[in-house]
Amino acid sequence: MNEKDNIALVETLKKMYPDAKCSLDFTTPFEMLIAVILSAQCTDERVNKTTPAIFAKYNTPEDFANMDLALLESLIHSCGFYKNKAKNIKATSQILVEKYHSQVPNTMEELMSLPGVGRKTANVVMLEAFNSPQGVAVDTHCKRIANRIGLSNQKEPEKIEQDILKQFPKKYYYDLNHILIWHGRKICTARNPKCEDCSISMYCKEFKNKKF
Repeated sequence: MNEKDNIALVETLKKMYPDAKCSLDFTTPFEMLIAVILSAQCTDERVNKTTPAIFAKYNTPEDFANMDLALLESLIHSCGFYKNKAKNIKATSQILVEKYHSQVPNTMEELMSLPGVGRKTANVVMLEAFNSPQGVAVDTHCKRIANRIGLSNQKEPEKIEQDILKQFPKKYYYDLNHILIWHGRKICTARNPKCEDCSISMYCKEFKNKKF
């Protein structure tokens, strides 16, 4: 795809999903960080059902840093991989208290130094908590669409992200983080994608090759 087609693709999806936004519920950067950590290998819907009761009682780094690990595991059990997530959340909270005065850092490098925080999580926190998109968070939907359309032929999320970033101006990073995920959920699904309802099929490599 050329630059003109890339921009047309984004503008088309923006019109298709004018209300596209992050589906995780949060009120502070710290709540956002915890929610994104919990969302790994878990649906945003499940996370949103789990966090309200937790955040009503525990919503600061101090709360989680001092929490008994077994209690934390029980609170987040429904989100899956709860032992590893609980360990990372507690360790991250302790670092925030000790090193960052209980504040979530607002750089990619500092975020990615925290336990349980990879580039995808850091991208989401920078975008949603600080309104400062630094890249594109490549989840399963974004990966699928990027591969199908032809934005990238890579399989690793970080390599896919770099391919995407090379093709779009930074002013589109905010929208790309939302519209690709929404399109993947609503139209370009893993099984039985709704190609007949897709407004960007003219840009899709796999549609042109009639693989669906």
